Amino acid sequence: MSAGSAGSTTYLELSQEGGGAHKFYEVTVEGLVVTVRYGRIGAGGQSQTTTFPSAEKAQAAAAKKVGEKVRRGYAPAVAGQRAPRAVTRRQVASAPSTARAVAPVLWRFATGSSAFGIHVDGERCWVGNQAGDVYTLDHEGNTLARFSLPDGVKCLVADDFWIYAGCDDGKVYDLSSKLPFAAYDIAADVDIFWLDIHEGVLDVSDREGRLTVIDHEDEHQWSRRSQGEHAWMVRADDRAVYHGHHRGVTAYAPDGGGELWHTSTRGGVLFGWQEDDAVYVGTAHKVVQRLSKGTGTIEVTYACDSAVYSCATSPGGQFVFAGDAASSVYCFDQDGTRLWKLGTGGGSALSMQYHDERLYLVTTDGSLVCVDASEAAVAAAQQGSVPVVRDVKLAAALPTYEPATAVAAVTTVAQAPAGAVVVECVKEAGRIRVHVVSEGYDRALNVQFPRAIREPGARYVVDALHTAAGGFYRVRGDIRRLL
Repeated sequence: MSAGSAGSTTYLELSQEGGGAHKFYEVTVEGLVVTVRYGRIGAGGQSQTTTFPSAEKAQAAAAKKVGEKVRRGYAPAVAGQRAPRAVTRRQVASAPSTARAVAPVLWRFATGSSAFGIHVDGERCWVGNQAGDVYTLDHEGNTLARFSLPDGVKCLVADDFWIYAGCDDGKVYDLSSKLPFAAYDIAADVDIFWLDIHEGVLDVSDREGRLTVIDHEDEHQWSRRSQGEHAWMVRADDRAVYHGHHRGVTAYAPDGGGELWHTSTRGGVLFGWQEDDAVYVGTAHKVVQRLSKGTGTIEVTYACDSAVYSCATSPGGQFVFAGDAASSVYCFDQDGTRLWKLGTGGGSALSMQYHDERLYLVTTDGSLVCVDASEAAVAAAQQGSVPVVRDVKLAAALPTYEPATAVAAVTTVAQAPAGAVVVECVKEAGRIRVHVVSEGYDRALNVQFPRAIREPGARYVVDALHTAAGGFYRVRGDIRRLL
């Protein structure tokens, strides 16, 4: 520790060349107070402060924290000497719409910062912004909760009913439980552009045009470099991983067996969407193009009036939607006929999703916007009749959740909720795996579990486990250490 008038500070870093870690850990002791600061190298990070009954106990607690980190590979360093992780923000311009009418916006929620992340399901709407905030709302625009993550949110993706947030700190956080945890840690040399998850397998596209594939155990599986850079699209299913970049779309076999097809698109890909048999790409040359998943053939081109920042479809591709750089939103039939063009009333749509005759947009001003996309509402809007927009306000006592850096402890399983499950960390072939101890589960399957709290021999109690399609268990609910 380095001594000073204000106390003592130990600064550690873990940065693995070509590996997943690029983070710091700092412990400061001032009398009875221990402050821990941690996060991505080059960022401010998060901090926690604890007061102890004596200076000796404070020093002992600090030494224990430092010792734990050193055993995990951290080493003393000088802050500012190592370059921070590369982070690219999409540079976008948003012009006023040329549409004669404004879309029938039902409600609008301002997140307070530029936002790209959106996910909408049958229960709620999710939006994530570059301040690291993820908000959940119901379909009528009432705010439900806030997740406070350590760095800016790149995108939100869903895998069955699990929700993940990819962040600028290189981590992908599982938001499905009360307290989010880092489920994946992406290599420091990967400048993340977009993410997708399919059956627990994470697909990462980056600035250099690479595709990196990581399994549910947060272990690198394979990577490929596509023909183009600035890969703003990745989508995955059972048959392929679809990688969109400035030279088009390349499809790869899910097991890394090689390229299946490559198709040059009309302009660089800025966004991607998928249905069962087709992928849809929005491009810089004012179009959305539908490509066959089987062959890569361009089946339909949907013409817009400006660069397309986002696109989506209704189920089965019956309707195709697009958001452009001129603050307009479009709807086409599946054969390419433009049905309508309307102004968003609040910036360009950087991401979008259709759900139950509503189109949800995340715009350049950081707002989540709900548009009534029913035939009657759009027809009325084209005649100049739109509803009064409701500006959503944050709830006075909004529940806020942050990633856990430590877990609560229980002495017996009986102290946990009924039906809780015991899991154990086991060292196998040099790696720490997590298996189920409780009866009624397949003990050969691994559990997707926070790396930060994996220690050989440690046992934890989790509220519930669910079997994932990829052949592993996912945690639902709280995690408590079993003493």
